[in-house]
Amino acid sequence: MTGSVLAADIGGTKLAVGLVGQDGQVIAARRAATPPGADAEALWSALAGLIDRLIDDVGAPEDLAGVGIGCGGPMTWPDGAVSPLNIPGWRGFPLRERLARRFPGLPVRIHNDAVCLAVAEHWRGAGRGSDNMLGMVVSTGVGGGLILGGRLIDGGTGNAGHIGHVVVEPGGARCGCGALGCLEAVARGPGLAAWAVARGWSPGEPPEPGTGGYSEAGTATGRRLAADAAAGDEVALAAMARAGRALGIAIASATNLCDLDLVTIGGGLSQAGPLLFDPLREALREHTRMEFAARVRVVPAGLGQDAGLVGAAALILAAGSYWSADAA
Repeated sequence: MTGSVLAADIGGTKLAVGLVGQDGQVIAARRAATPPGADAEALWSALAGLIDRLIDDVGAPEDLAGVGIGCGGPMTWPDGAVSPLNIPGWRGFPLRERLARRFPGLPVRIHNDAVCLAVAEHWRGAGRGSDNMLGMVVSTGVGGGLILGGRLIDGGTGNAGHIGHVVVEPGGARCGCGALGCLEAVARGPGLAAWAVARGWSPGEPPEPGTGGYSEAGTATGRRLAADAAAGDEVALAAMARAGRALGIAIASATNLCDLDLVTIGGGLSQAGPLLFDPLREALREHTRMEFAARVRVVPAGLGQDAGLVGAAALILAAGSYWSADAA
């Protein structure tokens, strides 16, 4: 295959589109805020306008290889009718179909945005060289993608690797999915901050946008929590330890089940460093007593803000490893 890929990374607070080359490098990218409260067609117009802007700025590639999309779920996969929890204006929106109409004759492929981040880490990031890994995102939500035998595992509906809904506290906090004690309910940034506030922590003024790391809505308080923990605040320290321990328990379960070599963790909260990773690794050691499981390594994700675009492009550029659906 030759040519670049038009990639899109669609989230609740930002839209990103870019051209990604054969080597996985982002040639050019454009970003914009996701219009808050917009209806389905206004959201589509915002995305289509961003694509137009990119093409106007850099020119239409003559050898475009296809279109890859990462978008929040749930979605019907691989058909790509999307209903992202954090984009209320899209419910059953035919995103893949709309893009296929806009780019006729080209393969248009879509996956969950957390899966695309995991794919990016395996293809070009911290997971290179590992055939059996879990790529995780810990931010306003907790998601992931599973690579086994060097290939992305999709599962029956495209949701394999959704580690955010592994139960780590039976009978614990109510998750947005409706269950009790999910990892996401415990470790996502806003939930963690709410737990700390209920115990007397005050987040103070939110940091200025763009001052580092926590790019998704609600994670500004997560970043403040991490900063206060680093300064020695007892409640903030307890909150970070709670999140790290929950992550360690979930990773241990996944490792014991899937015989993983490596877990990469990205997303805003992962940037807390040892405050999160130390209790995570302690809990992981407690729960991986079998020799095969004890060898797993947990590392920060290696790619930055372009990871979603890189992973979406890999659905086209490295389809042999990352695209199993029959639909083009």
